[in-house]
This record gives sequence, C-alpha cells and structure tokens, in this order.
Amino acid sequence: MNRLKRLAVGITGASGSIYGVRLIETLLDQEYEIHLVVSNAGWRVLKEELGWNVSDREGILNEKFGNRPGSLIYHPVSDIGASIASGSFLMDGMIIMPCSMGTLSAIAHGASDNLMARAADVMMKEGRPLVLVPRETPLHAIHLENMLKLSRLGVKMIPAMPAFYYHPKTMDDLIHFLVGKVLDVLHIEHNLFKRWGEEN
Repeated sequence: MNRLKRLAVGITGASGSIYGVRLIETLLDQEYEIHLVVSNAGWRVLKEELGWNVSDREGILNEKFGNRPGSLIYHPVSDIGASIASGSFLMDGMIIMPCSMGTLSAIAHGASDNLMARAADVMMKEGRPLVLVPRETPLHAIHLENMLKLSRLGVKMIPAMPAFYYHPKTMDDLIHFLVGKVLDVLHIEHNLFKRWGEEN
C-alpha cells in the first residue's frame, strides 16, 4: 500500500499569502493531494498582494496550480461538511500558512465555526500534525497566550521569521526558507535552502 500523501493547507487573511502559494506549489510538485481552504480575508490578500483575479476562485486556482503533478481540491471555507471536516478522512496533517491571529484564536478556543478551524480541530483530536505559521507583529499577550496554549497541545508554531545565515539573495530565497522549515517539521524532503553546516 502506497504511503498516504494528503495534506490540508489553509491560507488566511494575514499578510504573506505568497508563503502559502509557494508551499502548495512545492507539495504539488511532490505529487501530494492538497485540500485547500482559503478564508474570505485570505482571498482579499491574494488579490492585494499577488494581483490575483479572485472573482472566479476555482478558475484562478486551476490557472495557478493546474499544470503540476499533484492534485488540488478546493473547499470553500463555509463548507463545514467537506471531507476534511471529518476525522475519518485520513490525512497526513494540515498547515495554515500564513495564519492570522483570528484563526489562531479560533483554533485555540475550539471555535469550529468554519471549515478552516474545524479541519484544524480535527487534526488535534486525531493526533495528526498541525502546523501554524503566524504572521503578525508586534504580538500582544493574547496572541502569545494562544500560541502557548496550542504549542502545549502539540501544535507546531513556525512564525514567519526568515533567517540570514545562508546568505539569501532574493525574495524567493526568504520565501523558500520558511516553506522549507514547514516541510522539515513534517519530515518532507526538499532542497529549498542551504542548511547550516552544508557545503555549497
């Protein structure tokens, strides 16, 4: 039996939608089945930051990702009955990248009132990997308390903080570093950045 290669990916309204887009591209190139949820604010950020025409959401997703070897299944954030809302639907895990403080708070408090939060709740209750990439600054005490609460429950927090020890030269280098850190946590092989101690 082939190993399951199925992940949920969430994109919220936090700045940094390119992180989620590059994550999806990388996973599709490795032939993953991606179940995508984008919040309403996430669609707005995709339009504002990347210039996407989001009036036809499924059309733009097919345009951006349709020529890659993996498969992309899009679920509207309001579809609380989607496959990924059930623990019986087997998944390798879920990444929300970027993750807004509103979505992080909903997950921390079990407020599963949309598919994004419900799918994350399923990951926790089933003991499957959940990775959040918070993108906010500065952080106040409620943000930090919510992150600590989730971290104690086993949720992996990877703040959008690029490193510079590998001497990034371009914006893509910074993006690839963060995507690579997410893949590392999920034990997915990649060559997105030069690791400390590695030769050229």
